[in-house]
Amino acid sequence: MAMAIAHHRESSSGSLTRHLDSTGKYVRYTSEQVEALERVYAECPKPSSLRRQQLIRECPILSNIEPKQIKVWFQNRRCREKQRKEASRLQTVNRKLNAMNKLLMEENDRLQKQVSQLVCENGFMRQQLQTVPAATTDASCDSVVTTPQPSKTDANNPAGLLSIAEETLAEFLSKATGTAVDWVQMPGMKPGPDSVGIFAISQSCGGVAARACGLVSLEPAKIAEILKDRPSWFRDCRSLEVFTMFPAGNGGTIELVYTQVYAPTTLAPARDFWTLRYTITLENGSLVVCERSLSGSGAGPSPAAAAQFVRAEMLPSGYLIRPCEGGGSIIHIVDHLNLEAWNVPEVLRPLYESSKVVAQNMTIAALRYVRQIAQETSGEVVYGLGRQPAVLRTFSQRLSRGFNDLVNGFNDNGWSLINCEGAEDVVLAVNSTKNFGTTSNPANSLTYPGGVLCAKASMLLQNVPPAVLVRFLREHRSEWADFNIDAYSAATLKANSYAYPGMRPTRFTGSQIIMPLGHTIEHEELLEVIRLEGHPMVQEDAFVSRDIHLLQICSGINENAVGACSELIFAPIDEMFPDDAPLLPSGFRIIPLDSRTSDAQGALTTQRTLDLTSSLEVGSGTSNIAGDASSSQSPRSVLTIAFQFPFESSMQDNVMNMAQQYVRSVISSVQRVAMAISPSGGSPSLGPKLSPGSPEALTLAHWICKSYSLQLGTELISSYSLESDSLLKNLWNHQDAILCCSLKSLPVFMFANQAGLDMLETTLVALQDITLDKIFDEAGRKALCSDFPKLMQQGFAYLPGGICASTMGRHVSYEQAIAWKVLEADETTVHCLAFSFINWSFV
Repeated sequence: MAMAIAHHRESSSGSLTRHLDSTGKYVRYTSEQVEALERVYAECPKPSSLRRQQLIRECPILSNIEPKQIKVWFQNRRCREKQRKEASRLQTVNRKLNAMNKLLMEENDRLQKQVSQLVCENGFMRQQLQTVPAATTDASCDSVVTTPQPSKTDANNPAGLLSIAEETLAEFLSKATGTAVDWVQMPGMKPGPDSVGIFAISQSCGGVAARACGLVSLEPAKIAEILKDRPSWFRDCRSLEVFTMFPAGNGGTIELVYTQVYAPTTLAPARDFWTLRYTITLENGSLVVCERSLSGSGAGPSPAAAAQFVRAEMLPSGYLIRPCEGGGSIIHIVDHLNLEAWNVPEVLRPLYESSKVVAQNMTIAALRYVRQIAQETSGEVVYGLGRQPAVLRTFSQRLSRGFNDLVNGFNDNGWSLINCEGAEDVVLAVNSTKNFGTTSNPANSLTYPGGVLCAKASMLLQNVPPAVLVRFLREHRSEWADFNIDAYSAATLKANSYAYPGMRPTRFTGSQIIMPLGHTIEHEELLEVIRLEGHPMVQEDAFVSRDIHLLQICSGINENAVGACSELIFAPIDEMFPDDAPLLPSGFRIIPLDSRTSDAQGALTTQRTLDLTSSLEVGSGTSNIAGDASSSQSPRSVLTIAFQFPFESSMQDNVMNMAQQYVRSVISSVQRVAMAISPSGGSPSLGPKLSPGSPEALTLAHWICKSYSLQLGTELISSYSLESDSLLKNLWNHQDAILCCSLKSLPVFMFANQAGLDMLETTLVALQDITLDKIFDEAGRKALCSDFPKLMQQGFAYLPGGICASTMGRHVSYEQAIAWKVLEADETTVHCLAFSFINWSFV
């Protein structure tokens, strides 16, 4: 604008107010005129509004003011309002910067204390090494080498509980703001202006621990209320029940809490906690919520309530919430757990022994959720389709909770396993009592006459980025899903509408429309509606819509994001789904296993330089070092698939067969997709020497088949061809599981065909870490030992049927096994031993 808005001046003298016009001259307005102009501006702030012109004409007190002067007054008024808003915004930013600066200064002080402590510890260790072992009188570092002793306070009376609460508070504060734990910055989470907060994980401490601190524009009491409701933000929390609550006498509150936590896969049991939670306001105005496990015989609820859970330990953890000047709070979050990793399969132990996983699942999730609520409260978040943020958040929670219930299959939810004949790779469970009335409106509840069938499975993936795989599954549903199965599930949403797939055939057009509903503040999770377009194949149904709508959450699709897992969970919905619509979730979860037992040790492993000579021994399958290196360079992950199928009682057998076949076809499709998107491309890889298609693999395949023919007098492959490429392909796709192991004091596997990898649930890279004795049970090892002399003498041996174990801990049955010596080209040198497991299947 031409006028000098920056030089706008106002002055009051009696009932007259002076304003600058467009020429720089002062124009006097009476207080009544100013009030009238303010009323007009409040009702019509837009300058081009016809309503404004009408209001000005209808106001007699403004009739003696020139239209040009009124226009200038409105321009000045609008500029003053913008200036006030900008000043308010800058004040808010300044307060946040001051609070963040304070937080960083405190973090710097803590790091300086940690450095001083490490220097002191280093000096103490030097002194210990240089002096003769004797009584040391150096008391300056006693605090460094002192090991905290567990509390022996009686937890059976209020006085004892208060003492435990005070100890918990002291230990928690020493972790949150002190140096009780050796914190290191979490990899991939660098602090910055766009960062959610400051994140750290423990290094070489008992259990696994994570720490976060950040600034949130909510009051401490509101933040404490949100964080204490753990099931609302911690997706793995199944339930939290406060058994006892009483005042502590010092203004605080003590609660005895029982918490159940879902297992992330089908391969390990869920965890539960029996804890004391202490809430208190400190003298400096900070609000603290701290928690720790209670021990002792009979602690917690009845054993029957926790029969399907493993009791885990929560070491002093909690939240320190400090108010900031001008509003908002600074939060310190500490999670310190012992998840009892000893009773899970070895392949899954990184999930239970990594502080990084705890940080991703709990600590970061808590801070993100509080920030999400703060932004929704301030109106910064806008969602689609006119839905309120709380409603959409509830949909996401219900989808996630339904999928977790499906994966865990708790008895108290009505789930029971089906005893199928034979060994099956797909686990089936049935719920005959499940009422899908998880809604506030009974009219929208669904109770199926027969029940719901669950089909689920877990498998190991090698060298497949979880984010890429889930993104592909989301964007290319037609590559793995059956439209008729989706239509069957969608039909069950309607009362008395059951149709076995194929009764009303529908053709899927391939068109998939994704309609976004909302997302979290960092876009790590998306909530969306999927519309699948279908057309009936029967002429009389030509005018009936066959479109299917799915409500879906997708998380972990950003490869650069720090997340614990990647998920794609969906449920059929009606196209006009209400806020309390019943949901029947199914989906996929991929959890990376690249973490190590020690996070610091894992960081060192990635920097290790391998000896070139060790990698040259991969071809002979004798180098464990090369195998370990390949495993560390090729990340592994666990894929869990779970689907639900409602049924009527008369159709249970049909639906059970359909569910098994469908999930197996989905697994096959996912494996095909995983192989295609793997960075190595094509077939699975086994380092530089034994990848299928390499000359060494072709040679080994020729030796295996030729030795089988020489030793047993029959052909291993009926379509035996002298062409090496065809021979390798036939061996790779052979229906029996064929494995080769080295002839060492501790034989390790060096090759397996696709069926062998499926049986062991592993990959060619990880195969080199598996020894022969690990897969057989006691009876199988005895049979092998008794027949081993015969095997070496005559060149082959028949082993009776039995049970072996996969790397995922699942039992595998086989009718018979054949072992034979694999001879090299000279037909005298034994290269390795080969095994063929006939008619194998999972138990």
